[in-house]
Amino acid sequence: MFKPTVGPIIGHTTTNHARIFLRGELQDNALVFAGVRYRRLGEERWSQGAFVKLTILRDMSDVIVLNQLASDTEYEYQAGWFSPMSPVHTVETVEELPLQWPREIYRFRTRPSKARLPRAYIVGSCRYLRMTAGIAMTPKAGDRIFASITDLAQRAEPPISAMLMTGDQIYVDDLNVIAPDREYNDILKKYRTAFSQPGITTLMSSLSTYMILDDHEIEDNWPANESKSDADLYKNAIAAYELYQASHSPAHELLANGQISRKLEQYWYQFSDGDIEWFVTDSRTRRNLSADDRRILDEEQEQALCKWLIHSPARVKFVVTSVMFYPDRKLNGDDAWKAFPEQRLRLLETIRTHRIKNVIFVSGDVHGSLTSRLTHSEDPDFEVHTVVSSPLCNSKLLPYAKASTFILDQPLAQTTAGDYRHELTSNVVSEDNFAHLIVDSEQIQVNYHDRDGQRLQTVNIPLH
Repeated sequence: MFKPTVGPIIGHTTTNHARIFLRGELQDNALVFAGVRYRRLGEERWSQGAFVKLTILRDMSDVIVLNQLASDTEYEYQAGWFSPMSPVHTVETVEELPLQWPREIYRFRTRPSKARLPRAYIVGSCRYLRMTAGIAMTPKAGDRIFASITDLAQRAEPPISAMLMTGDQIYVDDLNVIAPDREYNDILKKYRTAFSQPGITTLMSSLSTYMILDDHEIEDNWPANESKSDADLYKNAIAAYELYQASHSPAHELLANGQISRKLEQYWYQFSDGDIEWFVTDSRTRRNLSADDRRILDEEQEQALCKWLIHSPARVKFVVTSVMFYPDRKLNGDDAWKAFPEQRLRLLETIRTHRIKNVIFVSGDVHGSLTSRLTHSEDPDFEVHTVVSSPLCNSKLLPYAKASTFILDQPLAQTTAGDYRHELTSNVVSEDNFAHLIVDSEQIQVNYHDRDGQRLQTVNIPLH
């Protein structure tokens, strides 16, 4: 067996279930299979291998599902791919082959089932590699921050449950002016290159990773900049996104037989971790830009989000939106929630009138990191926070955000019932960084770290 050409990537993980993405290689039209075997840390005997047949239709990649795992348990696993000599093998028959597994042993941990335990997460977005013909021009610069995250994750207490990558995991349009990638195979090449750098490979093989797209997975400021000639670009970019980012996410339903559904109804999804829940929105592909019903989230998604906010018993509710919920930018803010004020106000009024506590909006996109608090002039019980983390790796062509980038001297929204007012609760980080969130019984501690892992600042958000 050979090492995966991309991966393994640990995706959605629960108390008893894990999804592992990996890619092999085409072998002159021969059959190709990928496999995973695992064992509890400290045990000698490996499980029977779990296998999947790889096809060119999925760029020789797929997701293997592990079920009936024990909660709060560390597992070791091996992963690889191979092409058997016989052309008549099936997923069932290759289980009997005496395979030589790749030497590498990876680890992952299932979620604890107890509520009220402290939990921790990594949040980051916007990783610019500047690629030409699938080759990263600055691979070390674009990869070094992941080694720092891995180093932190290996010694973090409480253990880090997951990494949330909130958009622009690749830049399809990174050379938009000269030679933008539009063809399916060129976009696939970008994903293979971006997700097979050594630092990110090590991190994603051990830390459960959740992703959602932003505009650069398609085109800058999509769909506002969409032209009539972009239909093929969108189709190709989305097909690649579904393979490399959505495939291992909870957007794919777990079926009764323990496998995941091939059908993908939408890109937004939810997942829980004890008494903490996450709602990861698709604030990019379901937009309605018409004047009479402007929406950044489609109606179905807005209703699902409001229903979850009102009825979920979670103690802490994180809402991921790849673009900033607030504060608004002075310039170029029309790509974010600033351009959809009615829908934003509906969400805020839902939170306020239902007296929902501990709602945190998590975003990226702006190439600057910050925390901010939103209050209401007539309702002392209302409070919402935002945590923004961006970028993991910036381009020299793009400026970092600063405090002066944002509108901070006027209310976010004014209504007959009162004004929504916001203030920064941190400095604005204007360098490559990631956020380390620790949630305990009393607060969320937000630690921002630079690309070498040095802590830049700490902000405490009290819970109610």
